Amino acid sequence: MSDQEVVDKMETVWQSITDLCSTLTEAEWKTPTDCPGWSVQDQVSHLVGSERRFMGYPLPEHTPSDLSHVKNESGERNEVVVDWRRSWTGAEVLQEFWDVTAERLGMLRGFSAEDFAAETQTPIGPGSMRTLIEIRIFDAWIHEQDMRRALNRPGHLDGAVAAHSVDRCCLAMPFVIGHKAQASDGTTVVFEVTGAAGRTLPIGVEGKRAKVLATSPASPTVKLTMDVETFTCLGCGRWEPAKTLQAGKVQIAGNRALGETIIQQMNFMI
Repeated sequence: MSDQEVVDKMETVWQSITDLCSTLTEAEWKTPTDCPGWSVQDQVSHLVGSERRFMGYPLPEHTPSDLSHVKNESGERNEVVVDWRRSWTGAEVLQEFWDVTAERLGMLRGFSAEDFAAETQTPIGPGSMRTLIEIRIFDAWIHEQDMRRALNRPGHLDGAVAAHSVDRCCLAMPFVIGHKAQASDGTTVVFEVTGAAGRTLPIGVEGKRAKVLATSPASPTVKLTMDVETFTCLGCGRWEPAKTLQAGKVQIAGNRALGETIIQQMNFMI
């Protein structure tokens, strides 16, 4: 995949968010989402603030009135740009989103191969500018899905951006299996993520380290079957594991105790 094909995905998810939000009423903009303390409008404000920061714009000089739902320093930075825009209308936030993403897209379309390879700071540590863009695609899609669930307007669960986002979640699953769930040597786990953007992810543990396997074992220690929405909501901490299991959104075959432990530990987001 070329660098500009990565940018194509960024443009696709931004356009999908724009299409979703263009017809919202003011009441719909204020609808609460799965992110504690955040409305649909707050989700878009967060995306605006993040892109502005990566373009070098300073944070607004503002102190949020309520940080009770914030868990860490990163969350405090996010809350500044969100709370600063809470007095705006949804239409005003959407206009800024249009303006900022158009500016950002123009910058990315003008990048050279060297620009994409340049080292920068990403949410997961030092990396290339291309890696940062790949993370931004994932982040935007996750927040788009937060808004869609809140508004009961499902969509964009298939296609290149959704598949990209599933792949980003898959990257964290060896860490979940080996470190968080502490699966023992010889354990094999298969995630069967159903749907057009889904995939089969086999993971094995050897030498106390979990890694993706080249092929799926015939009889894994545990097999976890779920759709794209469930996989990403669990991986990104949007849904409570116990309630998700009770709702029958995950099918566990094999070692049920281990399967339930893995589901409890799937959230890898800070």
